[in-house]
Amino acid sequence: MIQEQLYDLGNYAFSGAMKLASFLHPKAKQFVEGRRGLLSNITTDFKNNTSPVAWFHCASLGEFEQGRPVIEAFKEIFNHYKIVVTFYSPSGFEVQKNYDKADFVYYLPIDTKKNASKFVEAIQPKIAFFVKYEFWHNYLNALKKTSAKIVSFSTIFRPNQAFFKENGGFQQNMLKQFDYFFTQDQRSFDLLSSININCKEIAGDTRFDRVAEICAKPKDIPLAAKFSEQQKVIVVGSSWPLDIDALKKCVNTTNNIKWIIAPHEISESKINLIKNTFSDKKAITFSTASLDNIQDFDILIIDNVGMLSSLYQFATIAYVGGAFKEGLHNILEPATFGIPIVIGAEYSKFNEAISLVERKGVFSIKNGDECLSIIIRLIENDNFRSTTGNVTKNYVAENLGSTEKIISYCKTIISENE
Repeated sequence: MIQEQLYDLGNYAFSGAMKLASFLHPKAKQFVEGRRGLLSNITTDFKNNTSPVAWFHCASLGEFEQGRPVIEAFKEIFNHYKIVVTFYSPSGFEVQKNYDKADFVYYLPIDTKKNASKFVEAIQPKIAFFVKYEFWHNYLNALKKTSAKIVSFSTIFRPNQAFFKENGGFQQNMLKQFDYFFTQDQRSFDLLSSININCKEIAGDTRFDRVAEICAKPKDIPLAAKFSEQQKVIVVGSSWPLDIDALKKCVNTTNNIKWIIAPHEISESKINLIKNTFSDKKAITFSTASLDNIQDFDILIIDNVGMLSSLYQFATIAYVGGAFKEGLHNILEPATFGIPIVIGAEYSKFNEAISLVERKGVFSIKNGDECLSIIIRLIENDNFRSTTGNVTKNYVAENLGSTEKIISYCKTIISENE
């Protein structure tokens, strides 16, 4: 009871803190304003709904990409269902608020008892999916009071999490509300077994299915295609300042290489950082380039959102950012195109990075000298580059099929209840 009260108090306190922060920080402002009047709007949206509802919740954009193949497969097979997608973070909602495979896209109201009860009562889901590591006490309790099935997929756990500690009863009870878990790996499966949760199976990571879809049908990007024409191209995905610093010597001292750089945060300051750091090269932003002049430049800076995953189709090599401090970004997107990948030094929390470093499809660097060394070797040695790229492509191919397992489960439980 005390833990439950503390949990609720923490959510109220966080909500209040975000309201204060909204006066200074744009993302906090989106977080707050996106939830203003939200439950009233949701209630109105569903007032006359007679269709069954499937609810998918994703923390942010990365989790949405994991959820997306399941959402789209579910929509195709169970087309009589209304699809609700919710996000906790503005970085997910603001990018995908017009997602055309969902009937409704919302922010998730803060997890208080009142909000959770109103939300669940309004949309009345028949099945609720939580992607990767989303566990909300009051929403799970509200769902459990209904006949809704509760499913977690692409789930991943670590031994040091509160769920698996001696005093983790409150957190464990959240997990015990779920009807089924599709874990990413054996360790997560075993951790659930350690607290006597048995409705589960190892299904892998749905991101593999998603990146395979992107690879099969990448976006047509004529400007990037013209820039890359008959050139060796290095695509730098989701770069942070520490990544730009690590790349400084490599970019400024190598010749006959084109660079496509997508900063993680698109702002004038981040774009200027790239231009100033790589001052020996001619750089232009995507928004100001044209087909007439694009080949005159060495660096194409991507100043938009939603293009990166398809840009890897033009890459000879990929550098994926975040592995110096912030957290490694998606290496599966370039891996599915069968190209070598370079990352920073901190990747121990990312299973796919660990596996691909061991297999020598991904190369981890600690500094600019190491970055320069591996990039030159990959550029100059065609056989080494090809062999490395095959490692990444084969790794993705080996891990496909998670979505199919989840949909198979859905077919069983939905046919049982309709």
